[in-house]
Amino acid sequence: MKIMIVSGSHRQESQSLRVSQYVAEDLVRIDPTVVLDIFSLSGNPLPLWDESAWQETSPLASLWQPIRDRMREAHAFVFVTPEWAGMVPPGLKNLLLFATSKEVGHKPALVVGVSSSRGGSYPLTELRTSGCKNNRLLIIPEHVLVQDVSDALVGEVPVNKRDAWVRKRITFADRLLLEYGKALGSIRASGLTDDADFPYGM
Repeated sequence: MKIMIVSGSHRQESQSLRVSQYVAEDLVRIDPTVVLDIFSLSGNPLPLWDESAWQETSPLASLWQPIRDRMREAHAFVFVTPEWAGMVPPGLKNLLLFATSKEVGHKPALVVGVSSSRGGSYPLTELRTSGCKNNRLLIIPEHVLVQDVSDALVGEVPVNKRDAWVRKRITFADRLLLEYGKALGSIRASGLTDDADFPYGM
């Protein structure tokens, strides 16, 4: 199984990327056969979406193609998002505008919130509300919220009970994601997800 982990922060050295790397290591501990692809939005690599992304000969489509191909190869996703002014960073929402059902449709995704303090819940709600309608991404019921992130997931040994609890929560959610990844493959293989009469969410 191939899992793509998207670090949703534009910053060059972000806590979101560090959390993404921790999740990747945890997934490999659970299943050493997993193939991981960590994609960081550091530097905001995609310009704003417009309809020329659908035209294969356009410059925008050329920029999108290598990322598109990586997403199409994935069987499941992890989206790690910080909270910027109570919202998902614009680069991550922009990526989900580019992503169609061909890239992410009927594939499971775990969402992980990151906060430098005690926030971080709003982006998780935002992704569940508006990150998956037309592209048919399936965000699983479980999520993770890493608060006070600078003190969490540092080193091999938890620094306190909260850190230990978050690590256990990540493992719990990662195990579920892997099972969803196995289960949903048969649904995509059924052909029922390709109905041309209903290309968009209702």
